[in-house]
Amino acid sequence: MGEKGTLTTLKTIFDKYDKNAIAELPKEQFEGRVIVIQSPGEAQRAVDYLLTFPHLGIDTETRPNFKPGGMNPVALLQVATLKTCFLFRLNILGLPQCLIRLLTDNSSQKIGLSLHDDWAQLRRRTLFEPRNYLDLQDYVKRLGIEDMSLQKLYANLFHKKISKTQRLTNWDADVLTESQKRYAATDAWACLRMYDEINDLLTTRKYRLIHVE
Repeated sequence: MGEKGTLTTLKTIFDKYDKNAIAELPKEQFEGRVIVIQSPGEAQRAVDYLLTFPHLGIDTETRPNFKPGGMNPVALLQVATLKTCFLFRLNILGLPQCLIRLLTDNSSQKIGLSLHDDWAQLRRRTLFEPRNYLDLQDYVKRLGIEDMSLQKLYANLFHKKISKTQRLTNWDADVLTESQKRYAATDAWACLRMYDEINDLLTTRKYRLIHVE
């Protein structure tokens, strides 16, 4: 009798992902709960809930300024678990103490992309020192991936496309559209998903890296 072999499927990833290939991929979107936060009381309750999770996805949005040298204050802070994303409307709230507590908390790790830019924009509202965070642009290098953009990284890891069509919309609008809310939530949630996937690949080593010339 022969022994039955076990086939191990390796995930293929690339050190550099072809941007032109992204257009052909199926679209990805966060399908969980999206909760818009506009009052201090809502913010406090949301933060209390979020701090029960060990890892959180995080991102920000800012209304674009098309004049040279101009920059608007950050308008939105998105913080996500795998099933729920809170959208904190900083253009209405400012940066209240409960959010400072979240961003400086040592128990819940904040996972984001290009966090240096997010911290700089948030600190223009209120000075604080962020703690316990991880930037995926650094972390993904452990797999040998060189790309830095969320869209390329997500396509590389999951073979799906995250649309960026809402990026330059008005994040200071009185009411955010459903498309804006889904877009913002997807970016924060995607950071958390990529973190989990990178951890799994680093632990199991079930991947092969293709070097692109």
